[in-house]
Amino acid sequence: MIVTVASLKGGQAKTTTAVHIAALMQQDAQTLLVDGDPNRSALNWHKRKGFPFEVCDERQAVKFSRDFQHIIFDTQARPSKEDLSVLAGGCDQLIIPLTPDALSLDTLFVLTDTLKQLGATQFKVLLTIVPPKPAHDGAEVRQALKNAGLPVFKTDIRRYKAYQKAALAGVLVRDMADEYAMAAWTDYVSVVDEIMSKTEASTHV
Repeated sequence: MIVTVASLKGGQAKTTTAVHIAALMQQDAQTLLVDGDPNRSALNWHKRKGFPFEVCDERQAVKFSRDFQHIIFDTQARPSKEDLSVLAGGCDQLIIPLTPDALSLDTLFVLTDTLKQLGATQFKVLLTIVPPKPAHDGAEVRQALKNAGLPVFKTDIRRYKAYQKAALAGVLVRDMADEYAMAAWTDYVSVVDEIMSKTEASTHV
């Protein structure tokens, strides 16, 4: 399976999402994470201690990809229309992480409008860095997405400092000595369950 994570705006937890989806899909089959962001955030994170899956940059992807059953692409921020056409056409699932704020939502609509113009249908929005209750930001943005007829993951990625600590330590969030580490990890478990269940359903059609 090929999964691409893309966003027109920084600060949406794009790399965090790509890393943790790769880690969970590795539990199913050999997984490669391709770091296509010029900042090389995923590669730098990996180099601190090492992930339980392979990571390379986009220049090495062709060489490495033949050995893996799942490939996760962490793309550069603000891809052009041409880039989006290639990204959307070359994956099974395009994930668009979105923080629940007005500016991010406006940028998302620009991205999804472009995808619709390209005829892309396999994209899905993932709400990230969602503040805890009693804040209603996540629920309000989810309703806005529903009103716009956009597909969205059932699971929210809640806001936890454990993710930042994990990136600094060079480990997955599940490996942090933090009281919320497993809750953070469980959010991504639910997201990958959705991804894999969609794949299984399409296989049996």
